[in-house]
Amino acid sequence: MQSTKQKKALSFHIVKRDPLPWYKGLAIRAAAIVLALVVAGVIITLLTDKNPLAVYASMLDGAFGMDIRIWSLLQDIAILLCISLAVTPAFKMKFWNCGAEGQVLMGGLATVTVMMFLGDKLPLPLLLVIMIAASILASIIWAVLPAICKAYWNTNETLFTLMMNYVAIQLVSYFLKTFVKTGSGVLSPMPQFGLPVLFGHQYLLNIIIVAVLTVVVYIYLKYTKQGYEIAVVGESENTANYIGINVKKVVIRTLIVSGALCGIAGLLLVGGTNHTINTETAGGRGFTAIMVSWLAKFNPIFMVFTSFLIVFLQKGSQQVSTDFRLPQAISDIVTGIILFFIIGCEFFLNYKIVVSKNGKENA
Repeated sequence: MQSTKQKKALSFHIVKRDPLPWYKGLAIRAAAIVLALVVAGVIITLLTDKNPLAVYASMLDGAFGMDIRIWSLLQDIAILLCISLAVTPAFKMKFWNCGAEGQVLMGGLATVTVMMFLGDKLPLPLLLVIMIAASILASIIWAVLPAICKAYWNTNETLFTLMMNYVAIQLVSYFLKTFVKTGSGVLSPMPQFGLPVLFGHQYLLNIIIVAVLTVVVYIYLKYTKQGYEIAVVGESENTANYIGINVKKVVIRTLIVSGALCGIAGLLLVGGTNHTINTETAGGRGFTAIMVSWLAKFNPIFMVFTSFLIVFLQKGSQQVSTDFRLPQAISDIVTGIILFFIIGCEFFLNYKIVVSKNGKENA
């Protein structure tokens, strides 16, 4: 007579979740942030012997401590959000536009060129119209070149757009060396030719423009035919072709939209904020915007919150370094830990780990 033995062993496998209710997703993200703050607090204590609560209070002070800090926070959120809106249509279509940095710079370069050469020759209203048109057109050209090559010759858009960033940086550098006569390579600000100041607040117009653009892009992606075509092309080009969507047209048109939004960001940075330009005007926002868009799952409304989080961490980290005379690296570690936990929690929003007991019969 044969005896049978049943051995039970635990097995783990990953299963894709059904979409979670919004409140559960919010709770998971909140738990990730709390856990990140606890871990970051432990590391701060071990590395610096500082009170973590005092460090977090310093971060809040860096973002909200004074009116000027609040306005600076809102301005930086607006610019980052604008660039995030720009990359979102392309990313939703799975066109990996990594060239927002260069597209913003080209918009800013066009803006400052108009300010420099036409500023004292035209009335301000006409000058502003030309600035807007030049900025948007320059960025569209910079964005649509990779789109055309992708649509007709299937080039790698990631490498193409990345390389366009370096070309844009060098064009700005050449402009400064050629037209700044002092030899310093620093172009003096020209606020007299910039965007108007509303109610005494320099950044208010920027914030209002980006708020309006956020609503417009949300409606464009969610409720228009073009937004639907972007979603279909992103899901499957074969399906898009089958139902009669012209994929080449959609790719080029979408990058025109992305370029136009980058042009507006360049206009706001140069015409509304700095009133000048240098090779660091975009400040890496073109790459940060990719993370903002991805964390928000390409939803323009959610991007408001992800933009706020990123900018808050940046501002707070700078204040921590100043208040405690700590190396910037410590602040970067705190920021990195928080972002790591937030990005990591996306796994638990999309997947779950299932534990099961498997029985095996051995003779």
